[in-house]
Amino acid sequence: MKRRDFLYLSGLGASAAILPNFAFGKLISVEEALTPVDVALKKKMADVALNTAKANGASYADVRIGRYLNQVIATREKRVDNIANGESFGMGIRVIANGSWGFAATNNLDNESIAKATKMAVAIAKGNAKIMSEPVQLAPQKGYGEVSWKTPILTNAFAVPIAEKVDLLLDVNNEAIKGGAKYINSNLFMVNEQKYFASTDGSYIDQDIHRIWPTFTLTKIDAAAGKFETRNALSAPMGMGFEYLKPLDSEKITGGPVTMYKKRYDMLEDVREAAIHVEEKLKAKPVAPGKYDLVLDPSHLFLTIHESVGHPTELDRVLGYEANYAGTSFLTLDKWESKKFNFGSKEVNIVADKLEAGSLGAVGYDDEGVKCGQWDIIKDGILVNYQTIRDQAHIIGEKESQGCCYADSWDSIQFQRMPNVSLTPGNVPLSAADMVKNVEKGIYMFGRNSYSIDQQRYNFQFSAQLAYEIKEGKIVGMLKDAAYQANTQEFWNSCVQRCDKNDYRLGGTFSDGKGQPSQVSAVSHGSPTTRFNGVSVINTGRRI
Repeated sequence: MKRRDFLYLSGLGASAAILPNFAFGKLISVEEALTPVDVALKKKMADVALNTAKANGASYADVRIGRYLNQVIATREKRVDNIANGESFGMGIRVIANGSWGFAATNNLDNESIAKATKMAVAIAKGNAKIMSEPVQLAPQKGYGEVSWKTPILTNAFAVPIAEKVDLLLDVNNEAIKGGAKYINSNLFMVNEQKYFASTDGSYIDQDIHRIWPTFTLTKIDAAAGKFETRNALSAPMGMGFEYLKPLDSEKITGGPVTMYKKRYDMLEDVREAAIHVEEKLKAKPVAPGKYDLVLDPSHLFLTIHESVGHPTELDRVLGYEANYAGTSFLTLDKWESKKFNFGSKEVNIVADKLEAGSLGAVGYDDEGVKCGQWDIIKDGILVNYQTIRDQAHIIGEKESQGCCYADSWDSIQFQRMPNVSLTPGNVPLSAADMVKNVEKGIYMFGRNSYSIDQQRYNFQFSAQLAYEIKEGKIVGMLKDAAYQANTQEFWNSCVQRCDKNDYRLGGTFSDGKGQPSQVSAVSHGSPTTRFNGVSVINTGRRI
């Protein structure tokens, strides 16, 4: 048996269990994953569905042919726990008939099965029409003909030999053990979405989308004291190829307590520092509750942006269409209509962007065939817009969709999902090190950790992987059990300073959940290091 075959087969036992919401479908070889489906064949299959829909009374139809490839490599200490390549392949058909939506899907892609699924979608639409309150209003969308878009990667992560990726993770584990770690697990997740969209508007769009996420968790134990501490990787999942794991010295950001890179990631350097950080955490003093000025690194701030800005500006949450999964939104339409709702200070400029290079949400076209772009959500602290799809645009007077439609699989119906939502950098030259120099009493935070937020995305609490005390402009040591509490409007109005574009970086998540049945999406949030004054900090380790 070849080593490659052994590695492939050794992953069959654990399979996709460690991958949250990854659609494996079936396990395949690397060679199969690297063999694309012919575009001409996908067009023929799409035309069967579109023609059948029109023949059966649909006024509109779109087709998504999706091939979703996932690869996971999981290790722990000196062993490989799991290696698996998965594929999910099929077609989803969405139609409007008698003014109502209908949807059906199939993984049998012969003409007869496609036609049968399409007829079912039309029948469902006609059934829904009998109980609908008003017909669907779609924003106009021109057809683009036959076009394509690809994530601009340098190296396809699926093409990199598995042995090379395993060696990298085991090297990471060895560095952790050399640094005194008792436990270390490291993982590499890779995704390739091969998506083909066609519609009765006249679009035939072929897209090839890549994402990658290297991560680890390191644990040290103080047996004498009966304590342990952990630190997760400070990596960000990215819309890149394997080049993400090839760090460039020119992108290194220095001058702070943690080494960071602008768009690349050094996994070995991160784990070496993590071993040092966990030792410091074991000895760190508890935070004293009170008011502090916070200096928040992008590796931490991205999650606060996601929860307190990204989700509450989703129009379906604002309208109450999305309520069961993580609630609605305090940013109701009257606040937007006033054109003067004070979301934050004048330092707060939030943009939605579906094209940002390297981001998880970067695509050329959304899952309704809308060409993607960028727009303002918060401008100089004022709420100016939301996130919309084609059947929502008319509600807020938009003449076209903003391209926020997405489905996580071919058998999931597409709906409104978050684009990349980011805080823009400041216009005045400023590094994080210079920002710290002007803080009298503060805390410098890195990495995502525990958090909670209420059902209207208003009151929240966030903690970090690492928290450093700042006194009179200097970092004086690590703190533990620090978390800040605020409401969204109060917090963003305390924003007083942003570092410049040289400090701007992306964070993000591979699995943002929403909807019932639940779907996940991948989304990035960029920001520079940012200062917030007078924020309430609590000690999470205290017990009454």
